[in-house]
Amino acid sequence: MNLLKDGFEEKSVIANDTNKRLVIDNISKDYPVYKIRLDKLYYNDQNDRIATWMAQYKVENNIDSVDVSDQDNYNNIIHEFITESNKEAIKKTQLNIKMVGQQESGVVLMDGRIIDGNRRFTCLRNIEKETGKTQYFEAVVLDHSIKTNAKQIKMLELMLQHGVDEKVGYNPIDRLVGIYTDIIDTKLLTVKEYADSVNMSESDIQLEVEKANLMIEFLDFINAPKQFHIARHFNIVDPLKELHMMLKKVKDEEKKEDLKNAVFAQFLMQPFGDTTRYTRKIKKIASSNRFLDEFLDEQMEIVERVCEELEQHPKVSNKEINIIRSNEKIKSDFLHSTEKFVNRVDGDTTRNQPIKQTEKAFDSLDLIDTKILKKLSEEQRSEIREKLDMIDQIVLSIRSELDV
Repeated sequence: MNLLKDGFEEKSVIANDTNKRLVIDNISKDYPVYKIRLDKLYYNDQNDRIATWMAQYKVENNIDSVDVSDQDNYNNIIHEFITESNKEAIKKTQLNIKMVGQQESGVVLMDGRIIDGNRRFTCLRNIEKETGKTQYFEAVVLDHSIKTNAKQIKMLELMLQHGVDEKVGYNPIDRLVGIYTDIIDTKLLTVKEYADSVNMSESDIQLEVEKANLMIEFLDFINAPKQFHIARHFNIVDPLKELHMMLKKVKDEEKKEDLKNAVFAQFLMQPFGDTTRYTRKIKKIASSNRFLDEFLDEQMEIVERVCEELEQHPKVSNKEINIIRSNEKIKSDFLHSTEKFVNRVDGDTTRNQPIKQTEKAFDSLDLIDTKILKKLSEEQRSEIREKLDMIDQIVLSIRSELDV
């Protein structure tokens, strides 16, 4: 379909007298904006915001892709995804469009695929259904193809969505899924290209890549490969951040792998309500060289039992997760083990505190340059003598306790 040629002939596309500036291939240019009848447009199924919803729909319907040929049905399906992803944002945007009209133009391809403006398109569809009046989506029309210009389109989409739509906010899991898809899976973009598109540093995006890899490893661990909706349901972005930080501190690769599997197993079982806080408890243990080996030995016995549960469910969905999580004995054993070692670490920290404070006091006194003392006034010397007398008393008190 040639949206402009066909649209002008049947009057479903109307010329507008406004322009929108876009940067494509590092070239900034003004593009004309058109008013396009809604039935000539369709959602972009590759939009990062709906990736987790698309994954869930495919699993539940046992399909590899959503059929685009039936455009009305296709649009209705994705309409629900867009709505569910952020209902409050839809309400707010829809009310704004009702009051003042569409303020920000979208971007579509020549075949009608919406590259930028899925939420605005959704709101206009709702308004059209409510009022019965034909609505038009204002957008730039690019003579590009998703097949032949995939990289250009993705970089443009990221620039636009992280510019204007970022005010609404990306679900953190959606961002991780997008990074996994574009950088790791399809290798459509490099870390630098992605970073440039979203105006972030390469190091920040590299960190997100590493967290995205952990997300994929977790889904593989629980027999739910690429079921991104499960990662969304678990809300594991912050726990993954904690896991990433603790793994950085463990140098031994075998210990690192055991620790990762122990945490993955507990993500699955959820022995404690707040997964982020619970993961921080494990991070405290992981930071202790004294107790980590013993902790992992105990944890791996419980992890093996989780793996036995998973073997009974070669393909896991939310239903199977609920069944596995119903094993209260495993959850209780995980919680007991973690709390036990947290208490040991806390106790060890408390016992070591006097040594650390003594060392700190010694270092502070050792830093005094005695040559300067002769240059001090009598008043300053007197003040130091008083402090030293107090220190002598404290030292005597500590010694008496040590000698008991």
